[in-house]
Amino acid sequence: MTARLSDVPVPDSVSILRSLVGFPTVSPASNLNLIDYMAQFLADYGIASARVLSEDGKKANFHATVGPADAAGVVLSGHTDVVPSEGQAWQADPFVLRVTDDRAIGRGAVDMKGFIACALRCAALASTRKLSRPLILAFSHDEEIGCVGVRRLLPALAQMPVRPLLCIVGEPTTMGVVTAHKGKVMGQIRCTGLEGHSSEPEKGVNAIHLAAEMVAASRSVQARFSQVPYRDATFNVPYSTLHLGRIQGGTSVNIIPRDCVIDFEIRNLPTVDPKPMLDALAGDAARIVGPYRRLAEQVAVNIHIHNEYPGLDIDDNDPAVGFVQSLCGNPGSRKVAYGTEAGLFRNVLGLPTVVCGPGSVDQAHKPEEFVTLSQLHACDVFLERLLDRLAEGFNL
Repeated sequence: MTARLSDVPVPDSVSILRSLVGFPTVSPASNLNLIDYMAQFLADYGIASARVLSEDGKKANFHATVGPADAAGVVLSGHTDVVPSEGQAWQADPFVLRVTDDRAIGRGAVDMKGFIACALRCAALASTRKLSRPLILAFSHDEEIGCVGVRRLLPALAQMPVRPLLCIVGEPTTMGVVTAHKGKVMGQIRCTGLEGHSSEPEKGVNAIHLAAEMVAASRSVQARFSQVPYRDATFNVPYSTLHLGRIQGGTSVNIIPRDCVIDFEIRNLPTVDPKPMLDALAGDAARIVGPYRRLAEQVAVNIHIHNEYPGLDIDDNDPAVGFVQSLCGNPGSRKVAYGTEAGLFRNVLGLPTVVCGPGSVDQAHKPEEFVTLSQLHACDVFLERLLDRLAEGFNL
């Protein structure tokens, strides 16, 4: 028999976070042990859950509903994966939570297992309440590598009996409301030259030289797209950015390199289509390759896109924004340069979506990553207010 809440005390969010951090859910590692933990946690309070497996079955998304399935509720969304810790200067095991003073330190503490811990606690509390509207948990895998897992979760959520009223994505915002963030395009510039002996460089085409010209071209593209009309001064970074993150080419110093690749990303304002920036890069690639084609037809610079996700842009006057602001006690809102799954919830499910969660993004992806205990407490209070509103049966 499933235990009832009267038999199982609700742990505090820090205790739940300690368990969550203990699962090293770094891609490409499986997150199934973490999913099992969350499923059992909810089952202890009589809450059923479901999972949506990845194509290879090694990872899963997770969702659960507390309250009436035939009413419109509120989605709490988060991701279960974390970034790697290797090569970073951690003072202790990053997958063992340490609590010192006002900080809970561990990989994923702020990004974003802190929010998930608060959401699980909220669900346990919800199991004792008579809700007029349901609380819906939706946790994904592989957000950190391009919002991969949530794309299989969203169709499952779309089959819910009633469309939810809104979605809150709990990425770290210091419990302020974020109404807009950038989209992202991830790709690779693949430069192909003509190999040969390094003593006669004029008989070959150096792929690293092609890449160097593309690096210079990308800086020109960035400069052009940082100007009006491609700017929005309400963002902390007010233009779309083109970033080159990795370059690799050549095999030996005495061989003219045939191949060189550049990994890049575009983080575009939600109101700016990234295609013109990509078209500009493609035009530069054609210009750079042209003079070398008389040496060898195989010389090429090709741009390949392997993933992308949309930005978020919701009007500050949307009732969902005011509702979430009332929960966190902060009437303001802001726009940010990083991306989240919120744009997909907004675009695919058509839900009014905002980003609001504990901790600061300034601590994310760093050694000694932490979320403050005061921020976890603020998130708990925020979600308890949400439960009160779900019990009341609020309308937007």
